[in-house]
Amino acid sequence: MNGNKTGGLAGIIAGRSEICTVGLQGEGLTYRGYDIYDLADNACFEEVAHLLHHGHLPNARELSDYRDRLRSLRALPGALRQALEAIPADTHPMDVMRTGCSVLGNLEPEGDFAAQRDVADRLLAAFPSMLLYWHRFHADGKRIDTATEDDSVAGHFLHLLHDAPPSELHRRTLDISLILYAEHEFNASTFTARVIAATLSDFHSAITGAIGALRGPLHGGANEAAMELIERFDSPEAAEKGVREMLARRELIMGFGHRVYTTSDPRNPVNKRMSKRLAEEAGDERLYPVSEAIERVMWEEKKLFANADFYSASMYHFMGIPTYLFTPIFVCSRITGWSAHVFEQRADNKLIRPAAEYTGPSLRSWVPLAERD
Repeated sequence: MNGNKTGGLAGIIAGRSEICTVGLQGEGLTYRGYDIYDLADNACFEEVAHLLHHGHLPNARELSDYRDRLRSLRALPGALRQALEAIPADTHPMDVMRTGCSVLGNLEPEGDFAAQRDVADRLLAAFPSMLLYWHRFHADGKRIDTATEDDSVAGHFLHLLHDAPPSELHRRTLDISLILYAEHEFNASTFTARVIAATLSDFHSAITGAIGALRGPLHGGANEAAMELIERFDSPEAAEKGVREMLARRELIMGFGHRVYTTSDPRNPVNKRMSKRLAEEAGDERLYPVSEAIERVMWEEKKLFANADFYSASMYHFMGIPTYLFTPIFVCSRITGWSAHVFEQRADNKLIRPAAEYTGPSLRSWVPLAERD
């Protein structure tokens, strides 16, 4: 398999991209040449979305216009609201996102590929609206107005969730989280989007497929599993004991290690810092110390570092976000990276069709039915 000893296309160059670098020397993450730490410290998520989609950071007028445009695209068509109401309350929210994207593609088809940037902006603006319209309808029995006046995607999300504009700390925390999750090179969901786009299928199909790939627990959802683990323990001491017992039983512990990064996940220190700040604000004396204890044991026992999902779990929890909505936040962010890759794939398109190493039987002769044992 061309030296790909570990399988899963590890180490195989599957295409060229100008969008992102991931772990070039075991660590590090850049978006179009900008270090993720510079972006997390200085940018807003809308600036990063503009950077990914247009190749450059917006000036003040461009950013203002872009925010106004996204704000104007948050309302949902009546037929989509009806479809969201018809989805059962116990449905996995990732399935809600997948269905919502597909329904919107029927109601507002892309048509000519020249409209692809309009579709990308619409999905970026509408994904929080879809998710939280469904959530609030089934959790609270409310048909909410999704056209809020919040300036940011993060503020819009938290406003719809809690029926009130968020504090600046919470808004900025989610804003940074969206930046950290926006793009990650040829990961499974992004590659899925590019494969679909390469067939000259429509934009909504590419994104729907990406959501389906992200739904798998080996790609998205580790923060949900991490939160469930953290909540099991009432003290750091209990966490240390419990995790060591889980490791002895060879149980899988989500939120640690990474397929590409070999020394650390550059997003983790940012999430850890934000989680600590929110814990202090909330007066938490359990979840954050328990998280630190789990992180310490995983490094001591397995030399596995916490990845971006681990501390994002408690961070989202402290903002009052239900655990089952954690992974869909990933969609609300990664739509920017997915869209950028669809643009790039279409700009120089070649059908993506890899070969497989055949491992089945050698050529066999046909045996008539009457002669078979």
